[in-house]
Amino acid sequence: MSLSREQMRTLFTNLVRANHYDAMMYSRVLRGELIAFYHPAEGAIAPGVAACSFLNADDNLSPHHRGHGIAHMLSKGIDIKYYLAEHTGKESGCCGGRSAFHFSFPDHKVYMMSGYIGYNFPVSVGWGWAAKRRNQRQVVMNCSGDGSYGQGRAHEALLMAQNMTLPIIFFCENNGMAIHSRAEDMHPTQDISSLAQGYGMPAVVVDGQDVFAVAEVALAAIDRARDGKGATFVECKTLRFKEHDVGTPDLSGWARRSDEEMAEIHKREPVTLATERMLADGVMTQAEIDSVHEAAAAEVEEAERFADSSEIARPSRDELLAGVFAP
Repeated sequence: MSLSREQMRTLFTNLVRANHYDAMMYSRVLRGELIAFYHPAEGAIAPGVAACSFLNADDNLSPHHRGHGIAHMLSKGIDIKYYLAEHTGKESGCCGGRSAFHFSFPDHKVYMMSGYIGYNFPVSVGWGWAAKRRNQRQVVMNCSGDGSYGQGRAHEALLMAQNMTLPIIFFCENNGMAIHSRAEDMHPTQDISSLAQGYGMPAVVVDGQDVFAVAEVALAAIDRARDGKGATFVECKTLRFKEHDVGTPDLSGWARRSDEEMAEIHKREPVTLATERMLADGVMTQAEIDSVHEAAAAEVEEAERFADSSEIARPSRDELLAGVFAP
């Protein structure tokens, strides 16, 4: 599947926007201007952009925790200023300033983020079954990292999705590291997508640094799911340029990643690669690319102004309890 020039421009724009947001979030957490923590996405922003830029408004999305799902959500059309307000504990936040990292945008079919690894697998099966039962052409984009595929619930979800022909894309963003643990030490095969093949599910491995290559694969999987042909496993081989979360030592196994290793992986920075492709293919000029960066910077600045000027959330006891379910 080849991309149109307009699709390439959309992907490039969202990639640049996501990169600017990630840099801002990293800077703010270092300054103590975010509630809770931040998992930086530098180096690994392309998969989320590619997976979500061409989803429909009513498609279900479960974003990956890397970059706190910002690349995924902005690409689906969510206004990130409300998430930044949430992450700063403001009343104008998407959850009223109560949740920090654990966002929810139900109007956009983004229902939750949990700290439990692999939490999204069972609910994605539920969303997929609901879409099929209602005969809706919805798809479910289930994004997660390589570490989540050591969870039993992931295997249960793969089995059920395949048996029930559910419209789910299992979108694995494999950066080769689950906090400090190396994927090669946690999985018996090089490609995690081989797990899906064991259930008879089609699986594709793609270069996760190339936003255009990932988008081609994602679009094919989305079309397949929307046409009632069932689930697809997409494995994006991506890279993590920074530590797992800000303040945690950047280890691979028991050792810090070497300067040589870091220099080598930085050669495959996704915005740089995408810029080179846009210029080489004549899709955008350098002036147009500069304009995209300027617009992204202005968007991020406006999101910061919105969050910083919003009222601090001070929910009453009754308001807090209203959001708690107990039998």
